[in-house]
Formats: sequence, C-alpha cells, structure tokens
Amino acid sequence: MDLRAQGEILNQALPYIQQFHGQTFVIKYGGSAMRDPTAMNGVIRNVLLLQLVGIRPVLVHGGGPEIDRWIERMGGKKVVLNGLRVTDDDTMEIVEMALAGRANKSLVAEVHRAGGKGIGLSGRDGALFIGEPISEALGRAGRIIQVNTEVVQLATNAGFVPIVCSVAADAEGGALNVNADTAAAALASALGAAKLILLTDTDGVYANPTDRSTLLGRITPAEVQALISSGKADGGMVPKLEAGLQALNDGVDGIHLVNGGYPNALLLEVFTDQGIGTMIVRG
Repeated sequence: MDLRAQGEILNQALPYIQQFHGQTFVIKYGGSAMRDPTAMNGVIRNVLLLQLVGIRPVLVHGGGPEIDRWIERMGGKKVVLNGLRVTDDDTMEIVEMALAGRANKSLVAEVHRAGGKGIGLSGRDGALFIGEPISEALGRAGRIIQVNTEVVQLATNAGFVPIVCSVAADAEGGALNVNADTAAAALASALGAAKLILLTDTDGVYANPTDRSTLLGRITPAEVQALISSGKADGGMVPKLEAGLQALNDGVDGIHLVNGGYPNALLLEVFTDQGIGTMIVRG
C-alpha cells in the first residue's frame, strides 16, 4: 500500500472517530483466535488505539482450546451436548482455572506490554454475571440472567481496559461456565454499547460457506435468520449470529463478525467505509 492509500484510510477514520468518541465497544476475542501470539499482540494494539481516540473498549474472552488442553492434561475427556460443553464439578474447576487464570492474565499482560492498563475480571467479580444452569444434563454450563455493570464502569472510568472471562455466578455464588459469545452480547446490551465486535477465526458470514467469494459485508436480521433456518450458516458461526441478534434486539447499534487473525482487523472494520468482515444491520 502506498502512502496515499494509507492517508486515505486515515482520512476515512475521522468521521468514525468523531461518531464513536465516548462510546463503548464490547469486543469478544475467541479462544481459537487467541492461539497466535503475533495476532494477539496486534489485536491488543488495536484495542489500545481505540481507547486512545476516546472509545471505551471492553474485552470479553473465551478459551476453549486452553480448557481442552488442561482437561487432557488432567486425564479427562471433553463431552459436548447440543454444541455445549458438559461441565461437571471437576470440569468447572478446570474451566475457571483456564479462563480466569491463564487465558485472562495472558491478555492482561499483553495490554501492559503494549503500554496500556488492563484489569482482569471474572464474571463472578462484583457479581458481574449472575446466571443459572441451562439443564441438569449440562451440569455447570449456564446462561446469564442478570448483568451488574458497576465493576466494568469503574474500570473504564479509571482508564483501564476491562478483560472479562465468561464465568458467571449462580444464586449461591458457585461458578457457571457460560458461552463467551452470549456473555459478550449480554454485557454489550447492559452497557448500552455502540458496537459488539465478535473476533473469530473466519472472515465473517458467507452466503455459501463452501464458497469464500460469497462473504457478506452487510446482512439484516431477517437474512441471518434465513441462513440459520436453511442450514447454510456455518455451524460454528450459529451461536455468534444468535448472540449478535440478541444484542441487536437489546439496543446495541452494530454487530460485527471479523477475523481476529487478520492484521489490524478491528481498525479496518470500524474506521473504514468498506470494512473487512460482516456487519449485522437493522432493516
């Protein structure tokens, strides 16, 4: 890219920076997209640049691969039911250790290495996420029924980037394993976020998942529902699309699905006219 093209990108960014100054972006960083240290560094630098221009970024993360690795090391076996991890008490201990410990603190450390201020939070901290078990068969796998945003707002007001792992507390204070996409959507809704950005390991939503030339830059809720109902939506993308639709219904203005491994994906999606991923828009 020559200097003129770079200059045009910077010029395109100005109205978006003005529009979103002071607004909250909730960014979900997927477990699979977190495995590349170079990509992680790039994502964190993008997050800190968003903060520098006046946006309030909040990072929510999963950590499926990290959980799988620790379960295997402990001699256990991953069990999935209807696309969700069956989480008995022993597995829940591993989930919380992997998410609130290793995965969360590696992201906090990356923020500090890049010159920012990060603070790691579990959904149990400050009663941020209150949940309930989904079913007896799924054990400690849960859904969020209440979000208390005080601890996140205190952190952002103090200039920190909150980094939240997707563990919730039940009515007795016990831990629940919550899908990170739905946790990010619930937090974005509760914070009144301008955007929910789901970083994943694919480029976005395709009209035909087997044809990479069919990437959809913009898509409406009705079109999302049609893709899901017809079975054309990639299986791993369905929970993200459903979480995005819920956040859109709850008042979040823009939902973006972006490849977190693409260099500067956040900046290109948010600050350029064309973007590089898929945006779900109303009507």
